[in-house]
Amino acid sequence: MRLLKYSFFLLLLTACNSPRAVYDYDQQVNFSNYSNYALFPEFQSGLSQLDEGRLIESLKKEMQVKGFSESQDPGIYVNVYTERFEQDNRSRVGVGIGGGGGNVGVGVSGGIPVGQMDTYMKLTFDFIDVEKDTLIWQAVVESPFNINADPQERQERFDKIVEKALEGYPPKK
Repeated sequence: MRLLKYSFFLLLLTACNSPRAVYDYDQQVNFSNYSNYALFPEFQSGLSQLDEGRLIESLKKEMQVKGFSESQDPGIYVNVYTERFEQDNRSRVGVGIGGGGGNVGVGVSGGIPVGQMDTYMKLTFDFIDVEKDTLIWQAVVESPFNINADPQERQERFDKIVEKALEGYPPKK
C-alpha cells in the first residue's frame, strides 16, 4: 500500500513538471524526403547567448537521433523562437469567517496567494522547406523553467524540451 501511495505521488509530481507539446503539419508533404537540415539563417531564439547554445546543442543531438544530418545544402531549415511568461502557482491559504443562527448562516472567505509566480517557457519549433520556402511542420512546447537553475539543470531542461518537441516528427498521418 505504501509503495502504491509513493508511486502515485511520483507520477503526479513528474506529470506536473514535464513539457507539454502541440504539433501541426502540412498534410500534403512527404516527410521521408527530408534527411538534412540547417539552422534558419536568421536564427534568433530570444534566449540568452548561453541558453541559446544549450538549445542548439540539444537540437543537434536530437536531430541526429531522428536521422538528420547537418548540411550546407539543407532540405529544411529549423527555426526556434521562445516566449517566457509567468503563471499563478495556484497555492493559496484559505481564510474565512462565518456565523449563523436558527436557519440562517452567513460566511465570507478568500484565498491568500502563497509563494511566487511560476516561470514557464514556450518554444516554437518550425521546420521550413528550403526549396518552397514554406512551413511544413511545427511543434509548440510549454515547460516550467527555473531561471535560477545551474547550467547543468538548464541543459537537462532543454534536452527534455527538444525531445518532447521532436517526439511528434515525422507526423503520423
